[in-house]
Amino acid sequence: MQDFTPLVVGIDVGGTKTHLRAYAGDDLVADHIRTSSGWRPHDPVAAAGWLATLVSGALPRGVRPAALSVGGHACETPRQCAQIRTALQLHFDAPASVVGDAELLVPAAGLDKGVGLVAGTGSVAVGRLADGTSVQVGGWGAVLGDEGGSAGLVREAARAVWAAHDLGEEPDALALGLIDAFQVPEVPALGAALESAKSPSADWGRHAPVVFAAAEAGSPLARAVIDEGGRSLAALVGQLAARGVPVDDVVIAGSTILAQSGLYDAFTAALADSVPGARPRPLEAPPVEGAVALARSLL
Repeated sequence: MQDFTPLVVGIDVGGTKTHLRAYAGDDLVADHIRTSSGWRPHDPVAAAGWLATLVSGALPRGVRPAALSVGGHACETPRQCAQIRTALQLHFDAPASVVGDAELLVPAAGLDKGVGLVAGTGSVAVGRLADGTSVQVGGWGAVLGDEGGSAGLVREAARAVWAAHDLGEEPDALALGLIDAFQVPEVPALGAALESAKSPSADWGRHAPVVFAAAEAGSPLARAVIDEGGRSLAALVGQLAARGVPVDDVVIAGSTILAQSGLYDAFTAALADSVPGARPRPLEAPPVEGAVALARSLL
């Protein structure tokens, strides 16, 4: 590494883990992963301080970034991201950018435009208009939305089995799986179990494998929940298209959709019907590479 080679830092702050990579030219200088514990994106000063501590701990002593880009979980609006960027630049005398973590997907795939779609614990889709304005749809959280994410699937599965119970139907594989997962005696007790969760997204989402296992076991209810989740994810892309975002390429990431072929297939089938011409592309590179690409663009 030469002294004059500018060093760029990219950071992907996810809901669970944070990944930092730093390059000087093509040389990898740092590749650091830690938990996202302590990340407070709604407090710009605290968020900037957290990021500055992360960077100083990951880089070699005395090394400073020439450019820095962050994709932050729960950075939900351009105003919020701009506030974190402003606070961050008090720590570094270098150009910086802060975007929502889903915005890292398109540059991580080596694309200049398109849609980034995440379906992990939650679900969200982002893109940019021709003038560069960021547009996000979804990402409402487990209580209000996140359809197609693991927490949303569990919520909708509970609704489906309770509706079947109200019709007098016997519990099927989905109902029995949820009863066991939430450790309750019967279907009507699922409501209180979900409501008592301290962290709905995490506490509901961890039971999503039950939904997919029930579908494999032949539960029509589980299959219907998964299919509707796929249609909901495709609808996010449709909303972006209706607002003028280029949707030719849809870069897909997230632990749920990429790990579960049933949900991925339901999504791609719905996408072909609702947004013809949109090409689904599972993300192959780590999202942090999108942050690195954005940092390079600042030089």
